[in-house]
Amino acid sequence: MGYRFVIADDHPLFRGALQQAIAGFRADCEVLEAGDFDSVKKLVAEDPDIDLVLLDLAMPGASGLSGLVALRGLNPAMPIVVVSAYDNPQTIRRALELGASGFISKSAKLDEIRKAVQSVLEGAIHTPEEIDLGEEADPEVSDLIARIQTLTPQQTRVLAMLAEGLLNKQIAYELNVSEATVKAHVSAVLQKLDVDSRTQAVILLSRMGTDPLSEGV
Repeated sequence: MGYRFVIADDHPLFRGALQQAIAGFRADCEVLEAGDFDSVKKLVAEDPDIDLVLLDLAMPGASGLSGLVALRGLNPAMPIVVVSAYDNPQTIRRALELGASGFISKSAKLDEIRKAVQSVLEGAIHTPEEIDLGEEADPEVSDLIARIQTLTPQQTRVLAMLAEGLLNKQIAYELNVSEATVKAHVSAVLQKLDVDSRTQAVILLSRMGTDPLSEGV
């Protein structure tokens, strides 16, 4: 059986370049493409047999690293490799801390992309060579990442849906659970994030959006 990949990027030319890299990796790969975040979420939610997602951080419908958080909630076991032009050490480190299995710079050559894909499929964590990731300089972000890491997959999905502005009844429909169950999840999320309202939770999550990508670029 061949591998099933998802290439999630809003630029068709770059999706083509990634597909070319994967085609050179193995001949029997199946590649699914998504040009916006809603499309990649749908693919991940409906297909449990995806072996790897190559995710751009700046897709329509996603806000930077919060998109990674949302996909991790949909399928925690599925490897996600972030592919981004925002390849500063801070963004790479935060992506890995939030559950990415690897990071590839958009400036990487095809052979490097194939090598990264191979290493992640073998269970390794891939980072660009000769980059010192350093340590988190913002204690608030460090605390937020640690709190997000304590969320269960279902709580992570609920947090992502709160960020999308969904009401409890809409979340209940999406998750096929009762509204009472959703309220319990929301309460647990707020408690773990140490905030008093869903609005505060969304504001907090937004710090994993554009802020991490704007610094050091």
